[in-house]
Amino acid sequence: MTARDSQIERRWDQLHTWGPYALLATGLGPAIAMADPRAHPVRWYTGWALVGCAVVLQLLWHGYRLRRPDRARTPSRLGTAYYVVRWALAFALTWLNPFFAFYAASGYMDADETIPGSRWQRLGLFASAITVAAAQTGGMPFTSGLQWLVFAALLFFNSGLQMVVAHLTTQETQRSHERKETIAELERTNAALQQALDENAALHAQLLVQAREAGVADERRRLAAEIHDTIAQGLTGIIAQLQVVANTPEREPARRHLDRAMELARHSLGEARRSVHNLAPVALENDGLPEALKKTVAEWGERTGVRAEFTVTGTAEQLHEEVSATLLRIVQEALSNAARHARATRVGVTLSFLGEEVILDIRDDGTGFDPLTVPARTSTGGFGLDGMRARAERIAGTLTVESEPGHGTALSARVPLVRHDQ
Repeated sequence: MTARDSQIERRWDQLHTWGPYALLATGLGPAIAMADPRAHPVRWYTGWALVGCAVVLQLLWHGYRLRRPDRARTPSRLGTAYYVVRWALAFALTWLNPFFAFYAASGYMDADETIPGSRWQRLGLFASAITVAAAQTGGMPFTSGLQWLVFAALLFFNSGLQMVVAHLTTQETQRSHERKETIAELERTNAALQQALDENAALHAQLLVQAREAGVADERRRLAAEIHDTIAQGLTGIIAQLQVVANTPEREPARRHLDRAMELARHSLGEARRSVHNLAPVALENDGLPEALKKTVAEWGERTGVRAEFTVTGTAEQLHEEVSATLLRIVQEALSNAARHARATRVGVTLSFLGEEVILDIRDDGTGFDPLTVPARTSTGGFGLDGMRARAERIAGTLTVESEPGHGTALSARVPLVRHDQ
C-alpha cells in the first residue's frame, strides 16, 4: 500500500468515526432553535433523552473501534446491531423534528462497513432513505395524500441514488482490492527475483573460485607438459651432444657438436622464459583485457611475421579478473596453435561486449583441420582445444570450433559478462 492510499484510508476512517457526531450536532442545532419546550414539553424531553441515547451509542461504538480497529471495520452482527439501533434512534428523532434527518444520513456512510452481505447493505440504505425522504417531505406523520405521493417520489429518488452510489463504491472497492493483490503479487515476484539474482551472484562467485582453483591445476599440468616437451628434451639433446664431444678427439667435429649444444641451450632457455612468462597473466597487471589482448596480438604478429589484427566491439567494461585471465589464456593458446600448426598468413581476434555476454572470436586463414579427428588431449598432457574448452566451461562459458582442411579455423568463446565488482 502506497503512502497516498494509507492517507486516503485514514481519512475515511476519521469520517466514519466522527461523521455521526457531526451530523447529530448539525441536526441538534436548528432543532433546538426551532423547538418550543413550553408548547410540547413531552416531545422536548423525549428528544433530549433520544439525543443522549444517540451520544452514548456513538461513544460505545467509538470505544469499540479504538479497541478492535480491524473487527470494527469488518461487517459483523455487532456492526449490524449498531446500525439498526442508530437507525431506530434517528427515525424517532426525525419523527420529533425533521432536522434530525442529518443524523439519519449517517447510515449512508458506513453500511458497507457494518452490515455483512450486499443485499442487507442495500436494505440498510433503503431504511435510511425512508427517514431522509420523510424529513424532506415535511416531517412525520403525514397528513395528506399529496405528502404520501411526494414521499414516495423522494424515497424512490433517494434510494435509487444511494443504490447507484453503493454499486459504484462496491466496484471501486473491488478494483482497489484487485490492485492491492496485484501490487502484493508484484512485490512477491520482485522479492523472488532479487533472491534469484543474489543466488545467481553467489553461484557466479563460487564458479569463479572453482575456475581459479582448476586453472591453477591446469597451469601446473601445462607447465609440466611444456617442460617435458621443450626444456627436458633440450637438456637431453645437450647431454647427448656433450657426450659426443667427450668421445671425439678431432677438433672440428667436437666444435660442431659444441655449437649444436649451445644452440639447444639457447633454445631451451627461451622456452623456459616463455613458460615462466605464461605461468601468470602478467599482461593484465596494469591493463584491462582489451589492452592486454591488443598487445598480445601485436607482439605475436611481430614475433611470427604473420599479419595479426585485434578489434573490440560494443562498450568495453572492466571484467572480473578470472574472466579476463581465462579469455587471455584462450587467445594465447589459440595463437600458439596457429603459429605451430596453421601456417596462416592472417589472424584476426575480435572481443565483443554484448549485454550480459562476452564473445571472443579468433580466425585464421591457415591450413585448417577436421575437428572430429583431433584427440581430446595429447598423451603428454598438452593444452590444446580441449583445454581451451575446459577453461571456458569453468566460468559457465562455451567454446565452439569451425574448421575445414584448407579453409582456415575459427574459434568462438562465449562467457558471461561478470564485472570486476561482482
